[in-house]
Amino acid sequence: MGLPLFKGPKEHWAKVSDICTSETMTAYQSFDPAELAIPQMHQLLVGGIGPRPVCFASTVDAEGRANLAPFSFFNVFSANPPVLIFSPANSGRDASPKHSYLNAKAHPEVVINIVTESMVQKMNVAAAPWDKGVSEFEMAGFTPLASEVVKPARVAESPVQYECKVIEVKELGTGGGSGNLVICQVLRVHVNHAVMTEDGRIDQTALHTVGRLGGHWYSRTGAEHMFELAQPMQNPMGYAGLPEAVKNSTELSAYEVGQLAHAMAVPSAEDSANAVKEHGPASADTIKRLLAAGKLEAAVALAWAL
Repeated sequence: MGLPLFKGPKEHWAKVSDICTSETMTAYQSFDPAELAIPQMHQLLVGGIGPRPVCFASTVDAEGRANLAPFSFFNVFSANPPVLIFSPANSGRDASPKHSYLNAKAHPEVVINIVTESMVQKMNVAAAPWDKGVSEFEMAGFTPLASEVVKPARVAESPVQYECKVIEVKELGTGGGSGNLVICQVLRVHVNHAVMTEDGRIDQTALHTVGRLGGHWYSRTGAEHMFELAQPMQNPMGYAGLPEAVKNSTELSAYEVGQLAHAMAVPSAEDSANAVKEHGPASADTIKRLLAAGKLEAAVALAWAL
């Protein structure tokens, strides 16, 4: 029975609980953005959408002076061509534009440096409202590293760096909080050997990136906080194909039901009987225990014996 691969700390599975249960699925407060002040709208966006990766953007102004600033309105949008986008939003207080935005317009090149946990305190210093022309490399104590094909410097402390040309800057508005999409095509990628696997991939457990949340909160990505979930390459049975006893269970969480929904086929009666012999009578508690232990095929076999 082909099932997706789930890996991660075993204690993780036991801690997952449903937030929106059958009792609370209609208990929502709704908001109309047109009726909200900018700070409240901002909190509803960044408080719900996260963790967000942090773009540590290195740019230069028209005089060639360095600027370094972090932005969490950022992600990857294309692999062919390789495109990253970050958004230096106008100040919510006075609508003034960010230096990174002005620099990307004046000199359309940028190096996007990935922020790790060891960098985050210095990165926060760079986020202060330094005057234009002041180098955050110096103020925050980062080491500039010459780029290969663009003028802005890389951050030597960052294990992954993307040299980019700016192919477009799209302004979404002129008021406070308005975004400015800086659309960047990657020209070079630099990856430190310390975070590379033998087959040339970036080791996710070695990178230790941080993610931005709402308020002053960040998240970690150390191995103890991670789990692996392989995307199905074929259509599984899905929720509709599960036994009614599973779909109607008040003891199995939505997370656990979702795991069972990855089954590729109904287990045979023999498979279910063997699972009962090995693990005991079919029950939600036994299925939960098997899922927590990573014994997914046995859990699926018992699910059809409930």
